[in-house]
Amino acid sequence: MALGDPIRRQLAAAALKRQLERVSNVGDDAKRARPVAAPADPLGAPWSARSGFEAMPQYQQIALMRQMGETLQVQSPFFRVHDGKAGATTWIDGREYINFANYNYLGMASDPVVVAQAKAAIDQYGTSASASRMVAGERPVQRELERELAQLYGTDDCVAFVSGHATNVTTIGALLGPGDLVLHDALAHNSIVQGAQLSGAKRLSFPHNDWAALDELLSRTRHEYRNVLVVIEGLYSMDGDFPELPRFAALRERHKCFLMVDEAHSLGVLGARGRGIREYFGMQPDDVDIWMGTLSKTLAGCGGYIAGCQPLIDILRHLAPGFLYSVGIAPALAAGSLAALRQMLSEPSRVTTLRARGEQFLNRARAAGFNTGTSAGYAVIPIITGSSQRAAQWANALFEEGINVQPIFYPAVEERAARLRFFICSTHEPAQIEQTVDALVRVSRQ
Repeated sequence: MALGDPIRRQLAAAALKRQLERVSNVGDDAKRARPVAAPADPLGAPWSARSGFEAMPQYQQIALMRQMGETLQVQSPFFRVHDGKAGATTWIDGREYINFANYNYLGMASDPVVVAQAKAAIDQYGTSASASRMVAGERPVQRELERELAQLYGTDDCVAFVSGHATNVTTIGALLGPGDLVLHDALAHNSIVQGAQLSGAKRLSFPHNDWAALDELLSRTRHEYRNVLVVIEGLYSMDGDFPELPRFAALRERHKCFLMVDEAHSLGVLGARGRGIREYFGMQPDDVDIWMGTLSKTLAGCGGYIAGCQPLIDILRHLAPGFLYSVGIAPALAAGSLAALRQMLSEPSRVTTLRARGEQFLNRARAAGFNTGTSAGYAVIPIITGSSQRAAQWANALFEEGINVQPIFYPAVEERAARLRFFICSTHEPAQIEQTVDALVRVSRQ
């Protein structure tokens, strides 16, 4: 459907959005729990798996999103095929682009030392651990990575998982259950929400970064539950801001609850040497009970980890389904992440450069009049467009100018919070950032 009149396109988009809201199950517990009526006579009518999947609300949501793109005449910016390594630039269909759609924050994914260590591990151990570490045994590099991560956080021990998302899901699920309570930031990552839901514990959210609201919530509810877990993030991947960790640590002590910090985007970014939010605020290791992080960002691999006291790690190593019933992290990935960790600590100039690039982008964007929300300029900077249509159009227009950035729009965020999300890396050059903001200005005026 090609609609030439902009007003008609807007009306059609609004109608599609209303349909999408009716079938969407994103961020709405009531909709998520709503039963879907079964066919009147499922055994008496022709049926196929295809038709069954097509009838699901989830598929209808995807179909409507595609229809919205066609109605607005906006080409999908997703699932583009990249050639070569993730970094400050990328190659797509034979053309080089400035790349803001990856979180290789310190450039470790293509670092020669990191790549060489991963290759050496393949030669020694092959491409896979090939079984669960409990039943098939360990490889030295897996435990070496865990030991050095534990040293980084100053904790007793650490355990590594094959997926960052699964790390949160299986950790929360293994520790909490019926009779317990999980309290998380309203903007918490999907893995935190999923872990809380699947655990069977009661789940409540508190306003973003609002420690005072959490204090009030704990005062009202703490006595009703056996164990209470508070989960926050070190750096929020949609907005690029971070919590006042000392305030949350004080609540942990006052209300006798566990505190978990997801450092997926703050390791390698916050702190003078990239040691994360603990270094940034100068806090002690045991101010937080569960330190979580991923290996896929600063540490240039794939997977996640939990660092903490020995009883915690023992529980997870022996009972967390995502560890016990999953293959162990591939030795090559463990070796690469271990090398990236060592490089980060030995070359703090990378962290300094990343900070400078983030400040440059944030300051230039704000000076140009763009809404960057609450971003602190540490690696993640949104440009809030306030419209899904505008976010998609700007992303495609920037792509035409040789800049790759991904839009985030409804239903992933509220329509008024639709945005372009820029991931800044230490390998971005100042000229690339200037070029990008200049292109943003041109695109926004079209």
